[in-house]
Amino acid sequence: MTQPPVLPPNDVATAEPGAEQRDRPRGALSWALWDWGSAAFNAVVTTFVFTVYITSAGFGEPGTIEAQLGWALAAAGLLIAVLAPVMGQRSDNRGRRKLWLGVNTYIVVALTAAMFFVQPAPEFLLLGLVLLAAGNVFFEFAGVNYNAMLNQVSTPASIGRVSGFGWGMGYVGGIVLLLIVYFGFIAPEVGLFGVTGENGLDIRITVLVSAVWFAVFALPVLLRVPEFRPPAGAARERIGFFASYSRLGRDIARLWRERRNVVWFLLASAVFRDGLAGVFTFGGVLAASVFGFSAGEVIIFAIVANVTAGASTIAVGVLDDRLGAKPVIITALAGLVASGLIVFFLHDGGQLVFWTAGLALTLFVGPAQSASRTFLARLIPAGREGEVFGLYATTGRAVSFLAPTMFALFVTIGGAPYFGILGIVLVLAVGLALLIPVRAEARALD
Repeated sequence: MTQPPVLPPNDVATAEPGAEQRDRPRGALSWALWDWGSAAFNAVVTTFVFTVYITSAGFGEPGTIEAQLGWALAAAGLLIAVLAPVMGQRSDNRGRRKLWLGVNTYIVVALTAAMFFVQPAPEFLLLGLVLLAAGNVFFEFAGVNYNAMLNQVSTPASIGRVSGFGWGMGYVGGIVLLLIVYFGFIAPEVGLFGVTGENGLDIRITVLVSAVWFAVFALPVLLRVPEFRPPAGAARERIGFFASYSRLGRDIARLWRERRNVVWFLLASAVFRDGLAGVFTFGGVLAASVFGFSAGEVIIFAIVANVTAGASTIAVGVLDDRLGAKPVIITALAGLVASGLIVFFLHDGGQLVFWTAGLALTLFVGPAQSASRTFLARLIPAGREGEVFGLYATTGRAVSFLAPTMFALFVTIGGAPYFGILGIVLVLAVGLALLIPVRAEARALD
């Protein structure tokens, strides 16, 4: 005797017909492999390797080059904020999400490969900054279309697991690639194929390997997942690029009138996602300056932290589908605030404190990021995923100054680096407070 169906939480919709559901897991794996490959840009280029390389002494005066890096990334952020929602809107209207995912992905691959020509000399700094900034812009454009495809590779009942699996694959893929390039080229005096650190060759070969890595693992989603087609009756006339801004303004006004919950979530998520970014951005700084980690120990902690974040994200995706995304986000944010306060109040307890409470922080980061994506996917009216995920990218960039500003402000006020922890905790707490009133809903059908 079969059991009666159990109704899911109010932000979890029911499963779709069986035939489509049987097809989607393979598409989900192909989709998630893009996340695995994109770690080449996230982990190697923007976080642990290339940005560290172009802010080294060979490129100019310390302090000056870091400021120039900041300005380059700020310019990239401005372009993303202005262009992302329109690019997403146009891919929705024309049914070309996969096409633009491919175009933007391989532009990033080409830019990453071109970083090979950035030698450690001041005259190459501008080239490195331009390539890095442009890579960030096109990577975000690719991410808009990638996120918008989430509903194409999942059923309403499996969207949390699929999103968590993709995000977790990104963390794990980053660690695998970091281990390959670190032990293969960066750590040894003479690495694979006789590569040495002379003239920055170890780093330059690393970015080439990263470009190939991304190029290969981006192929499955482009070959296996069907192109998006607008729902029947949802296709809109094609208009010029600048006219798209007028349409965007009208669409935002319509969202505010009819789907105000979406707008409030975009605001709340922008704040807490910046706090999540701050956890990784300043985690290494705090490990070294407050808890006495050596450079090697920081790398080891980073590897363990990313593995922890990846595993927890994949595992918690199941709870996302069973309980809904909002409880997952709230629990994760509350856990982050508590763990951050433990790090602050026990900062003089040595490395053991950071290994325990610091890893607890990373345990909650991935689930909050993944569940945020699924929460929004369930709110978006059908056929407008690209546009709304474009706004998701824009709102995130619009407040990306919050965590760095609060970190710096609290360090200045407190007079010690560990006070910066309170700045990150404050951003996370404000994001949590903004999220609580947002209603969890089933995916919009209109």
